[in-house]
Parts: sequence; C-alpha cells; structure tokens
Amino acid sequence: MSKLPKEHKFIDLSDYGRPVAKMIAQSLKSTCFTPIHVTLLFVASGLIALMFMLYGWYWAVGIFLVLKSILDAADGELARIKDTPSYTGRFLDSISDIALNLLIFLVVVWISDTHPVLGFLAFLCMQIQGTLYNYYYTILRSQLEGDVTSRIFENEIPTAFPGEKQRHVTFMYKLYRILYGSFDKLIYTLDFSAAKGKVLPNWFMTALSIFGLGFQLLLISVLLIAGLKTYVAPIIIGLTAFVPIFISVRKYLG
Repeated sequence: MSKLPKEHKFIDLSDYGRPVAKMIAQSLKSTCFTPIHVTLLFVASGLIALMFMLYGWYWAVGIFLVLKSILDAADGELARIKDTPSYTGRFLDSISDIALNLLIFLVVVWISDTHPVLGFLAFLCMQIQGTLYNYYYTILRSQLEGDVTSRIFENEIPTAFPGEKQRHVTFMYKLYRILYGSFDKLIYTLDFSAAKGKVLPNWFMTALSIFGLGFQLLLISVLLIAGLKTYVAPIIIGLTAFVPIFISVRKYLG
C-alpha cells in the first residue's frame, strides 16, 4: 500500500532513496528479514558514517548517510509489502533517527571549530524542521487514508498490532514521548489547526520536503565533502527561518 493516492503524490526531495528502497523491500519479501532488522541496518549504516566523519573520509560519509536514508525508507516499504504494521518498528525508527542526529552534531563539533552550544542548537533546529515536515505529512496521509501506524498526535499509548507485544509498544512509546514530546508540542502550538485545514497541495509538500531527514543528511554530506564542515551547524540553524514561512503559507492555504 502506497502512502498517498497517485494524484496527491509529490516530489519528495528527502525521499530520493525510495526507488532503491522498494527494490530492497521486494528482495526481502520472502525472507525472514523483518522491518525491524532493516531499521537496525540503517542504524549500523549511520554509525559507520559517523566513524568515517571522525577520520575525515567525507565521501564515505556521504555514501553511508545516503545508504542510511535508503534503508530508512526500506523498512517501511517492507512493512507494507509484508502487511506487518508495527508500532514497535515505527517508534524504533524515530528513536534511532534522533539518536543518530544528535551523534552527528557531536561529531561535527569534535571535527570542526563549531562551538558545542552552536552544535546543540543546530541539532534542536534540525529536529524542529523535521517535526514540522512530519506533522504536515502525517496530516496529509490521515486526510487521504494513508498508512495506519503514523498518528497525528502521539498522546496515548497505542494498542499493539498482532505479532508485537504490548509491553514493547508501551516502552517504545514512552521513550518516544521523552525524546520527541517537546518538539511535537512546539509545532502543534505554532499550528494547532493544521489537522482541520485543506489538503495541502503537492507544490507545498515538495518545498517543505527540504526539512525531511533524507534531504538534511544529504545537505550535511555535501557540505562535508565540499570542505565546509564549519558551516554545517550555521546552515542548519539558518534553515529554521523558513519554519514560520511554511506555517504562514499553510494557514493562508486554509
């Protein structure tokens, strides 16, 4: 099942790995590999990228961050192909993302002249941007009857799907809330009426997709390869200026 109906599919600048992700998912369809196994593989890819960052091998960093983005899409594709939705996998995916994002900026601080406060601020800004993108995207999928594991508001413990244990879902949900709760609350406060608005046009979602994690990781990779490691944090922070612009446009669209 696709995330969106054909007429509402948009060019997602952060989802460049989807075609390869679909191929990977198809190849794993009849195997014992689960979506969670694929999630663990993207964590491994992200950690390898971090190791290469420490050694200054930035082309390798780019390759493994792109691979991480591909695998990040492949776990969801595999869940849809096998028809095995999972809240455990959905929360594990998000928790792994935020942990890797924090580690990326810790390493950026370590390998450059970036002040630790600036690095942490960049991490926060990256999360705010990603939360806005995910908020609007989840609303869009909800309006169009998209996938069933992503919810607009994560404010209650979900009931486990068949095949997963409730205690695992409960634990992962609570951890998710600790890590993401403040970001979700901030974005909801800034645009609490978004869920009641009109279906967002494709051009808007394409523009907003610069806040998607895949695009952000690609941008970081390009900056590192170009020898601009000291600009990673300032550029990520600077992109946050577009947050109120996107929210204002969304409200104008109704």
